[in-house]
Amino acid sequence: MSIAPAGPPVLHIPGEIGEGSGLLVDNAWRAPVTGTWLDIVDPATDAVITRVARGGAADARLAIDAAAAALPAWKALAGIERGRPLRRMADLMLRDEERLGHLMTAEQGKPIAEARGEIRYAAGFLSWSAEEATRVYGETVPAFVADKRILVLRQPAGVAAAITPWNFPAAMITRKLGPALAAGCTMVVKPASQTPLSALAIGELAVEAGLPAGVFNIVTGVAGEIADVFLGDPRVRVVSFTGSNEVGKRLFAGAAANLTRLSLELGGNAPFIVFDDADLDRAVDGAIASKFRNGGQTCICANRFYVQSGIHDAFMDRFGAAVRALRVGSGFDPEVNVGPLIDDRAIDKVEAHIRDALERGGRVTIGGHRSAPRTGLVDRFFEPTVVDRVTHDMLITSEETFGPVAPVMRFDHEAEVIEAANATPNGLAAYFYTRDASRLIRVAEALEFGIVGANDALPSTPQAPFGGWKESGLGREGGKWGLEEYLDTKYLSWGL
Repeated sequence: MSIAPAGPPVLHIPGEIGEGSGLLVDNAWRAPVTGTWLDIVDPATDAVITRVARGGAADARLAIDAAAAALPAWKALAGIERGRPLRRMADLMLRDEERLGHLMTAEQGKPIAEARGEIRYAAGFLSWSAEEATRVYGETVPAFVADKRILVLRQPAGVAAAITPWNFPAAMITRKLGPALAAGCTMVVKPASQTPLSALAIGELAVEAGLPAGVFNIVTGVAGEIADVFLGDPRVRVVSFTGSNEVGKRLFAGAAANLTRLSLELGGNAPFIVFDDADLDRAVDGAIASKFRNGGQTCICANRFYVQSGIHDAFMDRFGAAVRALRVGSGFDPEVNVGPLIDDRAIDKVEAHIRDALERGGRVTIGGHRSAPRTGLVDRFFEPTVVDRVTHDMLITSEETFGPVAPVMRFDHEAEVIEAANATPNGLAAYFYTRDASRLIRVAEALEFGIVGANDALPSTPQAPFGGWKESGLGREGGKWGLEEYLDTKYLSWGL
């Protein structure tokens, strides 16, 4: 498979001050207290795009100070008033879709069409949250005596903090920011160190949209040091994190000191099941979309493929042809489907999983190697790969690969595949294809996952609850459920 050449445009760098991009605190760009900076590189070329502040504990405390100071006025606003700047932010993101998409491709590497799609998706969370801000309902509960009334109130939890990942650098911010602000909380965001520019660009648009100072603050820098400040400050009542199980568990332990509420979207190990009665073309299209979107670097992408025996060979033929047609290269090439992996550790992990599979009897039928780089590109591209004869004792099925590799297993019976699909400590997303209505209900109810796509490989949407079971996390993002993460319940007993 050939790699297409790069062609990045001239980029507008958000938040530039002094040596690089600064921190957004109180709607102003400022240099880090640390006085140090981080290089942000294009993963396709290793070219330095810009430098951003390497914020630390002192910077995080200043951002929390700003958020805490802004909280009383912000939570006192009517929901419809909080919704207005969120809606304007969404409109501005759509206005700047092309610019924001190119910035994302430069720092993250994903194909430009996917980057544009993420900007639209990210704007959707702000639009939806703007509407939900008007729908934070309380309740009245019948009392046992005539001279009492019982009211249940929903109120903002307080200052919220978010720690966001590199793979969706815009959407994973707005999915947290939108509901937090709609609920009446203020927020401090710590974006991933590899991809902070999308966050800073959203910050610029927040200021342009008229969001009051201190309501939304951004601290780039060292994750561990900043996270410790979030968990150690009693003013921070909610911390939302998207990332690995390992880090999520550390945050869970650290939250005990102040009983900080956590919303955790952690790792997945998604099964993708194709039954004999499936629409084969639709299943193949779904498999490609789920597995190879963002080069397989998504928490909900298919990680294990199970294909029933009666359709296995036909599926493999069509799936293989679709995989071979994928084009690898710079995300700035509009013909490219698969961009670079985010860093060298990511490509090393892909190779380790394939090596382990081969040692345990697996067979690579397509791909299996790094793609030879073109001039100007680095050795961080991997061929879309299919591995057959896979077993459950392999790393490729027991861990998230987070790369463009599809391991395929054959199965015979429904009960057998349900047991295999559920045999993981993770439970984020699962997919299956069938045209049998009874089977659809049986399998959907039997799968132990928070998100199930039945004949649907792209289930994410702003209005639905996104989150996992088991070790894949706590809480939900999206829709009315997303707002609930940032609201406290108060019971008022009123004697007449």
